[in-house]
Order: sequence, then structure tokens, then C-alpha cells
Amino acid sequence: MNEEILEARLGHDEIVRKYNRIASIYDLFGILMESKARQQSLDLAAIQDGEKILEVALGTGLNFVELLKKNPCGWVEGIDVSMKMLEKARKRILKSGRQNYALYLCDCRHLPFEDGTFDVLMNQYMFDILPVDDFMPILLEYKRVLKDGGRIVLVNMTKGEKWVNQIYEEIYKLKPPLLAGCRGVMVKPFLEELGFKGIHRKFVSQLGFPSEVLRGIKEMNEAENIL
Repeated sequence: MNEEILEARLGHDEIVRKYNRIASIYDLFGILMESKARQQSLDLAAIQDGEKILEVALGTGLNFVELLKKNPCGWVEGIDVSMKMLEKARKRILKSGRQNYALYLCDCRHLPFEDGTFDVLMNQYMFDILPVDDFMPILLEYKRVLKDGGRIVLVNMTKGEKWVNQIYEEIYKLKPPLLAGCRGVMVKPFLEELGFKGIHRKFVSQLGFPSEVLRGIKEMNEAENIL
């Protein structure tokens, strides 16, 4: 599954330092190159008001505010490893006037939530900076905190389908920091191996920047299926 994915070039501590440094300018990149994929992820998530939602790596809160708008009677939790990103997200959320949320500074490898807590888990542009060996342990943790029948929605930089998309991977090969350590990944096979059902993948290109938007459903356990 990982033979076509380039090696991750930033360690955990480097990632935290990098995203703390770029927090003040991250929105520019997010709006110019990621906004189409983010909107597609919200559409695929099909949020129903009253649900409990977790966003992992919420960054500056661009997506988080939209989740709050779509879920005014529900509850939304968000985590990130970057304090600076969380600070910027908190300021954005305060301006929205929403209060049905909680934010945490923590690592996605050990989520501080009980099994089967969330109806929806969203995670955008994170796997593309991590080593492939981390994919399965993290996805298992995501699956753990999802309710049976819950939806997982992921967005990542992915492999390009046209020559213009390849430019970004070549930039990564030459100077990873220019893309904040991101490179193209393909996460669908990992979701399939973990037994997620109804997997849907959409390719999105914005200014040539290639993204994949994925949705999968955590299968109901056998007892519930019988009922």
C-alpha cells in the first residue's frame, strides 16, 4: 500500500514547530489551495444537527466554524498539536458566537475520548505529513472513538492525476518545508483494510494542488445488525 508514497521528511517535534511558525499565514494557503476540497468534505460528511463531531488537526479553525454552523444543537470537539494553530482557531470561533464546542491540545495517536463517542470524525491535511507506518495506528484510534455506523471524512494531499499536479510533489522532493512537509498520499486502501464500508473517494485539484476527499462508514456490530 505504501510503495508509491514518498517518505515523510519531518518528525513529530519538527511538525509542531513548523505549524506553530506558519499559523499566522496558514489561512492563505488553506483558502487558495484547499478550500474546494474542504467544502467537498463538508458535503460528504452530511452533518445532521444534533450530532457529536470530532475534528482532528483543526488547524486555524476554517473547517471547525462551518461544522458549528451546521450543528447548532449538537456538540463539536477539536484537537491539534500546535498551540499557535489552536490560539488562532479559538479567536475565529469566538467571533462566530458559537459555544457548543471544546478544544484540546493533544496528539491524535492517543485521543482523550471513550470508545464510540462520535457520530462523525473529520481530519484534513494530516496524513500527508506523517510516516506511512503511523497511518494504521492512527486510523485504528479514529475507528475506536467512532460510533458504530459513524462516518469518517478525511482530506489529504494526494497523487496528481495530471502533469500540473506533479509540480507539488517535485517541490516536496527538492524542498519539503515549502509545502509544510506535505506530499501526496493514498489513504483509501488503509480504510478498506480496517473494514470501513461505503468508501467514497473524490479527487480535487485547486491551482494544481491535488487533494483526495474520503468518506467511510464504521460497520455496525453483529448484534446491532441482527436487531
